[in-house]
Amino acid sequence: MDLGLANKRAVVTGGTKGIGRAIVETLATEGCHVAFCARNAAEVEATSRALAGRGIKVFGRALDVGDGAALKAWVDDAAGAFGGLDIAIANVSALATAPGEQSWQQAFNIDILGTIRLVEAAIPHLEQSDSGAIVNIASTAGREVDAAAGSYGAMKAALIHYTKGLAHRLAAKRIRANVVSPGTIYFDGGVWDRIKTGLPDRYANAMARNPLGRMGTPEEVASAAAFLASPRASFTTGTNLLVDGAITRGVQF
Repeated sequence: MDLGLANKRAVVTGGTKGIGRAIVETLATEGCHVAFCARNAAEVEATSRALAGRGIKVFGRALDVGDGAALKAWVDDAAGAFGGLDIAIANVSALATAPGEQSWQQAFNIDILGTIRLVEAAIPHLEQSDSGAIVNIASTAGREVDAAAGSYGAMKAALIHYTKGLAHRLAAKRIRANVVSPGTIYFDGGVWDRIKTGLPDRYANAMARNPLGRMGTPEEVASAAAFLASPRASFTTGTNLLVDGAITRGVQF
C-alpha cells in the first residue's frame, strides 16, 4: 500500500538510533524529505551520510531537545530548507526510571517539554500543509503499571493525555495528532540489550511475558508511526496505537 508520503516533509527528534532511526529510515524509503536531530554530532553526520543518494532532502542537526531555542531554530530551518512541513514526530525520551526528584525533572524536561517544544514550533508550519500530522512516541508504561512505573511511566501517560487534547485542539486546523505506544522493543545497544546483559533474570521474565515469544523491533514501531503520519490515516486522530505484541492486558474502551 502506498502511504502517500512521497515528497512530504517531516521532522523527527532522536533520529539516529533505535526507534527514531527506524522512523527516519522508513519515511525516507517512502520518499519523504526528513529532518532529524540528536545530541551526538558524529551520529547525526553518519545518519546523514547513510541517507544520501536516495533522491530526498535530508536535514540533520546535533542539538538537545531540552534547549527550546535550539529546537525551534532547527524546526524553522528545516521548514525553510524543505519549503514547509507536513509531519512532526516526537521520539526523544530521557528514559528516566531512577527514583528521586532528579529523575522526575529529567523526564519532565525531555519527554514532556521536549515534545511540547517540538509541537509548538511545528504547528505554524503544519497549518500551511494540507495533511498536517503529529505523532508522539509514548510507551505501554503509560497505560499499565510495570517496572517503569515511576517518572518514566507517569510522563508517558501524560504524553498520551496531552496528545488526545492536541487532536481536539488542532482538528479545526486539519492537523491530526496521534500516539504510538511501543511495548518491549529490542535493538543492539538499546535498553533491552543492556538488560539482557546486565539483568538476565529481568530479561527472561520480560520474554516470558511476551505472548508472541519475542520482543518487537524498531522497524515495527516505525511502520506504525509512518502510517499514522501518512495521508492514509487521514481520519485517524487522537488515538493511542499499541505496538506491543499483546503484552498489555488492559482493554482500551
